[in-house]
Amino acid sequence: MYTTNYGDTLITVSADCPVAGGTTPEKPGTIAAVQHALLAAPYAMTSDDLLYEAHRARGGEKSREDFFATPQACLRASPLVKQFGWGIHHDAEGRIALVDPRSDSYRRLLADASVKKTPGMRSKR
Repeated sequence: MYTTNYGDTLITVSADCPVAGGTTPEKPGTIAAVQHALLAAPYAMTSDDLLYEAHRARGGEKSREDFFATPQACLRASPLVKQFGWGIHHDAEGRIALVDPRSDSYRRLLADASVKKTPGMRSKR
């Protein structure tokens, strides 16, 4: 079974993100809106939990085992990172939280040498 979980990692906002900081997705039912809503409680779920629950919320019927039987894109490819300006922090247990790049928390995570930094994927080549 494949996993998308990281530990002690900050996925930074994509370099070509069109907004300066974390914004709330407006269009209901989109992947971004579903993921944003699911992440309302920080550090309550892992990346795998988020991807599977978003799949189910959008009408997916695969079991968790079937869903992760094939590789899934990690949160570096999430529209929250690429289009809506959020960073995503994975704690030591792999639980995740959205972090606004304008916040002190984001700056502390960037400065913390024990936290691995991984850039969000760019939208354009």
